[in-house]
Amino acid sequence: MIRKMGIRWNLRRLMAGRDMFQTTDLVGPLAERGVHLSREQVFRLVTQPPQRLSMDTFAALCDILDCTPNDLIEVEAVNTQVRKAAGDETTPPPPSARRTQIRRPGR
Repeated sequence: MIRKMGIRWNLRRLMAGRDMFQTTDLVGPLAERGVHLSREQVFRLVTQPPQRLSMDTFAALCDILDCTPNDLIEVEAVNTQVRKAAGDETTPPPPSARRTQIRRPGR
């Protein structure tokens, strides 16, 4: 059994709780804390969970939103894979084998 972990990124919800409804509402406050991101970078930060996030940006977000890291990120199990039973029809058939020929130079 394999357990895959993911995160729930709560930045948009926390922003709404502070009456910040535009992604550009973060550009100025981040810059005041020494984090200079373009409007496009802030848009991606707000609209999708980041794969990488600098600690400076993370700390600035916590300060701006007056929250803790646990408020911004919730770790959760997103997929639990269960062993399949024998004869399960959802398993795709194995690829067909192809015979190969080895040719030596001069033959």
